[in-house]
Amino acid sequence: MENLTENNTLVPILIVICGATATGKSGLAIALANRMNGVVLSADSRQVYREFNIGTAKPAIAVQQTVPHYLIDICEPTETLTLAEYQMQAQQVIETIHRGKGNREQGTGNREQVQIPIVPLLVGGTGLYIRSITRGLKIPKVSPQPELRSQLQTLGQHQCYAMLQRVDPAAAAKIHAHDQVRTLRSLEVFYVTGQPMSAQQGEQPPTYPILQIGLECGDRPQLDNRITQRTNQMIAQGFVAEVESLCEKYGADLPLLNTLGYAEFKQFLAGKMSQKDAIAATILHTRQFAKRQRTWFRAYPEIEWFDADAFDLEAQVWQRIQEFLQQNTQNLYKA
Repeated sequence: MENLTENNTLVPILIVICGATATGKSGLAIALANRMNGVVLSADSRQVYREFNIGTAKPAIAVQQTVPHYLIDICEPTETLTLAEYQMQAQQVIETIHRGKGNREQGTGNREQVQIPIVPLLVGGTGLYIRSITRGLKIPKVSPQPELRSQLQTLGQHQCYAMLQRVDPAAAAKIHAHDQVRTLRSLEVFYVTGQPMSAQQGEQPPTYPILQIGLECGDRPQLDNRITQRTNQMIAQGFVAEVESLCEKYGADLPLLNTLGYAEFKQFLAGKMSQKDAIAATILHTRQFAKRQRTWFRAYPEIEWFDADAFDLEAQVWQRIQEFLQQNTQNLYKA
């Protein structure tokens, strides 16, 4: 690392690379990790599941062998990884790195060894995953309760929301009356813990410095082209076979098979649409998803935005990271 010498050390830090799907986050992260002895922590809510590879744009094994990746393939497709569980695992990885585990030694001209710290890069497009780390969200540690949810669903959303207004008015005030997912989750937490979900929430931001880099396409056609290319690449890599294999192994009712890309091609395999229509639907739904991601990330002023299509993107981001590293480097001989 250019700004570190035997007289300096880097204080624990975290670098975030975020943005909408298909903006090139993973490629940039790999390039940066190679520059700074970094490792990648995935912040993708589907890459945590084993066997869901092509449709989630999971880094190839060869790439993972070049740059260490964490929080990928940590859960079976039949399991559900909660936000609290993701946060706990991510925080443990970051803490281990910050404690100096796995630091690399680099020889100098006089053959002395300099400890070069590993830099964690949190990379992905799942905004809630990233926020859980960068803002230290306090998350009720309540796993999904299928039986309870099923009972609540039979009551209907109108009655469930009315129940929530009675037991946790603060949570209800932040949830739309038609938002069944959040309504059920709030009721679930209340009935399992006996305490309102709103009373168990809050933030406890980490004490270490965080640099958040966001990738943004200059205009919509550029992002649309990236999404189209990404979808076509998925097909070329054997995505249809992946979906077919997952359907055969786990059944078409597996919840993960109702997510972006998998749901459309599951319909194709069932004979309910042509492959051409499945591709078109995947592209359309990915564009809609990217729009929601942009809206989410734009709400956070701490993110510094860069043009994903800039010819010198890596150089621009690296320069900003160098400035950040310089700001957070301390001299070992200072009191």
